[in-house]
Amino acid sequence: MGASRPIAPGLFTADPPRLLAARCDACRELHFPAGDTCPYCGAGASVEAVGPQATLRLFTVVTTAPPGYAGPVPYGFGVVELDGTGLCVLGRLEETVFERLRPGLPMQLRIAPLFTDSDGRDVLSWSFAADGA
Repeated sequence: MGASRPIAPGLFTADPPRLLAARCDACRELHFPAGDTCPYCGAGASVEAVGPQATLRLFTVVTTAPPGYAGPVPYGFGVVELDGTGLCVLGRLEETVFERLRPGLPMQLRIAPLFTDSDGRDVLSWSFAADGA
């Protein structure tokens, strides 16, 4: 059994929990995941850590695992706006009961194991939990 690993490199930091976005050097727009080039204007971009506070904008609850998904089912899935940035990202929601979710719900970024790989390592990913949960 090995140490945990991120689901993909360069997406987040675990301590403290932050997503790694990029801010365009020219138009100043944020994008996630981070990239060297701005998807809006083509200029260069620099990595910026964002989160952990966020606000839920849109959501659903997934009850059947999509192809290739190895995490638990059901799971919430939604569009979350990271507070103070205007950046909206897609992410897994820890809440699985549809009636407990609503637009405007304060959320908190979490970095936690999503599944265990074939080598016995926890694979870490980001998710959002209701603030205070």
